[in-house]
Parts: sequence; structure tokens; C-alpha cells
Amino acid sequence: MNWLAISAVNLAAAVMFGAFGAHALKARLSSEQLGWWHTATEYFFYHALGLLVIGALLRTIPTLELRLPAGFLQIGIIIFCGSLYAMALGAPRWFGAITPIGGTAFILGWLLLAWSAFKVSAT
Repeated sequence: MNWLAISAVNLAAAVMFGAFGAHALKARLSSEQLGWWHTATEYFFYHALGLLVIGALLRTIPTLELRLPAGFLQIGIIIFCGSLYAMALGAPRWFGAITPIGGTAFILGWLLLAWSAFKVSAT
């Protein structure tokens, strides 16, 4: 996969979601819903930037095994951010029960990145 391109699309989407929340939804959502939207957008940016770094690393240090960490970060973006966006837009509150699955995917992605970096530095 081309993680540089995927990260660029994610970053563009994060900007659009952020702008949409700040302008189109500000008057329509409660402060709690706006908080969920803001958190989703913030995490979207952080992890899309992480994917950008992984994409660059894949091109410069091909011995790093980064496809799995990148995949977990992308899954985390979809599940964590997606569930918060959905709740902000009116999905039932219980929908937030899947948010930690996305958070776990984020954590696994970062830990797998660390594992790969440690393996390369040990050789």
C-alpha cells in the first residue's frame, strides 16, 4: 500500500471534518457532541501524521516492517474517530462502546512500530 498517499488523504479528510465541525455543526450540536467531534478530529490528525511518518520510513528504511503498524493506525482512525463522529451526529450513546476498539488499534500500531524499530536496531 502507498501509505504516503493514504496519509495525505487522511490529512485532507481531517481538515474537512474539522472545518465542518467548527462551521456547520457548531450551532447544531451540544457541547458534549462538539467535544466528541473535536476529540475525533484531534486523534484523526495525530494518527494521520503518524501514517505520514510511516510512509516516509517505508521509503527510506525498507528493512522496517511497518505495514502492520500502518494498518492498525488506519483501522484505529476508522473505528475510534468514526464512532465518535457517529455519536456526535446522533448515533445512540451505546455506539461509543466500540470506540475503545479503535483506541486499542492505535496502541497496537504504535507498539508494533516500536517493536519493528527495536528489531532493526538490534541487527
